Amino acid sequence: MLPYKPDQLFKLVSDVDAYPEFVPWITAMRTWNARHLSHGVEAVDAEAAVGFKFLKERFATRVRCDSLNRQIDVSLLSGPFRKLDNRWRFLDAGHGCTRVEFDIDFEFKSRLLAALLTTNLSSAIDKLMTCFEARAKALYGDEAKARAQAQAQDARGISPEAAPADAG
Repeated sequence: MLPYKPDQLFKLVSDVDAYPEFVPWITAMRTWNARHLSHGVEAVDAEAAVGFKFLKERFATRVRCDSLNRQIDVSLLSGPFRKLDNRWRFLDAGHGCTRVEFDIDFEFKSRLLAALLTTNLSSAIDKLMTCFEARAKALYGDEAKARAQAQAQDARGISPEAAPADAG
């Protein structure tokens, strides 16, 4: 759970052009073919250049952003994957906080690449989430503190109005 509003996190993740600014292994991003699909639903094609110490690759995806349902779906267009699908969902957790769901299903074309990267998948996803959390804090940090405190008080069954009276 993150102390940011679902719409804030949806906006942050849907801004794929900004990824090279805060995801260290994304070295470049190119987008094209932006289009409006229906009310609240936009799509864009995006090519990411990624670089690790031993690996440099490019892959292209189709990014579908549904602002009404706060859901982002990503599917493979080309690259080192046989398949790649991921989904982000941003669920209102109350007090301006969000529960983020991230699902990914992928398969590399190369067995060697799969062996190298799959063993570190959990760590890579954790690092990716840390990058997005740090970006959210940089963009929305100060306003999130009060929401996080309200969430903690609510979890303990304390209303902000009742807290001072109960203390005395």
